Amino acid sequence: MDLGPHAAFIWASYAIYAVVLAVLIGWLVWEGRRINSRLVELESRGVARRSRGGREGI
Repeated sequence: MDLGPHAAFIWASYAIYAVVLAVLIGWLVWEGRRINSRLVELESRGVARRSRGGREGI
């Protein structure tokens, strides 16, 4: 595959894209786990979520 004189730039761009995408996915997974653990902690203290049960349509 001949990418011409800009091959290094093209490969570097793909590498940076892959790293940024991996970091974003990792951050989303970490944040989701952190939020879930916080929700479990709050529910164990008796704090209820408004989205669960309760009055509908409000």
